[in-house]
Amino acid sequence: MDAAGTVLQVTNLTTYRGRAHILRDVSLTVRRDEVVCLVGRNGAGKTTTMDSIMGLLPVRAGEIRLSGQTITRLPTHRRVQRGIGYAPEDTGVFPDLTVEENLRIASWLGSTGDGAGSVGTANVYELFPELRGLRGRRGFHLSGGEKKMVAIARAMMLRPSILLLDEAFEGLAPAIVKRFAEAVARIKAMGIALFIAESNIMTASRVAERLYVMDRGEISFVGTPEEAFADQGVMRIIHG
Repeated sequence: MDAAGTVLQVTNLTTYRGRAHILRDVSLTVRRDEVVCLVGRNGAGKTTTMDSIMGLLPVRAGEIRLSGQTITRLPTHRRVQRGIGYAPEDTGVFPDLTVEENLRIASWLGSTGDGAGSVGTANVYELFPELRGLRGRRGFHLSGGEKKMVAIARAMMLRPSILLLDEAFEGLAPAIVKRFAEAVARIKAMGIALFIAESNIMTASRVAERLYVMDRGEISFVGTPEEAFADQGVMRIIHG
């Protein structure tokens, strides 16, 4: 793969949670023009991978590079300022803040503190028009799908070069999954790469050009969705 076209490169990543050895020599890449999904059953190590990339967990070994620059030891907020957006599985929406405040806090916490370089709330409301009517509603009163929209929109506020989504489709009704798949396509069209952790390979195949399949903290397959469905070993890993 052409290194010049790679926005995220993870090489031989090893991570523990406490004394538990979770990630074992994980390597993956995401190109600037790609949507890539990390697929695996619950407990496979997907969230640990996301947390390692974001600096929320220290890595024991390996390297993380963003647009060619090593970020392995940078604190989380520095990684965000370098261009990684993150919408975690639990959304991280502040319950006592309104939707508008949850979005603007991304700008307030930016490198300049005044929103410079932000895509602005107007643009993220175009991505999720549903949020316009919820601008004054506090996070506590949002549905699960609405919280996921806020989390993605907030991560978009500082115009990341890559957006990490952890289980963005989990627990959503089919109609909302379709809506989120459309949003992923629109984000990609903005020139933003996406790396998505997803348990459902059918959902992943709707949005991703490439899949990494993870099992027990190791990458066991890399390829297109079509190649994954044709691989009986992958199907056994995914479905147990």
